[in-house]
Amino acid sequence: MIKSELITKIANQSNLNKADAEHLVSTVFNEISKALIQGNRVELRGFGVLSVRTRKARQGRNPKTGASVQVAEKKVPFFKAGKSICDALNKKK
Repeated sequence: MIKSELITKIANQSNLNKADAEHLVSTVFNEISKALIQGNRVELRGFGVLSVRTRKARQGRNPKTGASVQVAEKKVPFFKAGKSICDALNKKK
């Protein structure tokens, strides 16, 4: 699902017009982004947890030339799905 599909579904399932639904989705995404940038953890009960993890600096390799490259330490977003989502995905048929 892409952002525009999410906006359309929210607009169709609520009494919001498409512009209001778009504003709502953008606001939620912006607030989650701000929290992660500040290093905070975002917990959405029943959905999952978003957090920031730090990847240590390491020695990488350029796949084209094979030359060694130093990869700097960096922060990356991490998502851990909630139990209900994991159970639904692994439901036995």
